[in-house]
Amino acid sequence: MSKIVVCPLTAVVETARIHKPSHVVTLLGPTAPPVTVEGIGPDNHLRLCFNDIAVAIEGLIMPGVEHAEGLLKFLGGWNRERPILIHCWAGISRSTAAAYAALCMNLPDVDEAVLAMRLRRASPTATPNKLIVALADDILGRGGRMVDAIDAIGRGQEASEGQVFQLDVSPQPVKEISKTW
Repeated sequence: MSKIVVCPLTAVVETARIHKPSHVVTLLGPTAPPVTVEGIGPDNHLRLCFNDIAVAIEGLIMPGVEHAEGLLKFLGGWNRERPILIHCWAGISRSTAAAYAALCMNLPDVDEAVLAMRLRRASPTATPNKLIVALADDILGRGGRMVDAIDAIGRGQEASEGQVFQLDVSPQPVKEISKTW
């Protein structure tokens, strides 16, 4: 069963040890230290550098089309035989947006609202970065439905850091695991 595992930066080492992912996505700002994951080579580790913003702020890097295209291209190379680990600084915004994009990309026939609810059940704190979602929505040709679905689930519970969670990548309704350890 294919899994997307999402975590904050502080949990990357332990989460990778437990889940043994084949691919890793790192979404951090320009001043964050470099992240390496034992056993993951450079071809299987995507590092995207931008700030967690959805509107332009002077001096910060907004997620752009090139970031979303790079993310989706990388996700297309994941064979789903082993989990993919997606993380950002807090495990709340950039990583949950990328995880939602991965669900939508891998399950093109499943309604966006169903996938957004799957994300919400797995992570009460998930507050996906709306710009990343909008960019992925456009590239995937979802006609704004991804954005609408994320708007419908609303902002997640307030937290300084999200808990590790996983999402099953299957079209059948499944009980999501909200906490993996």
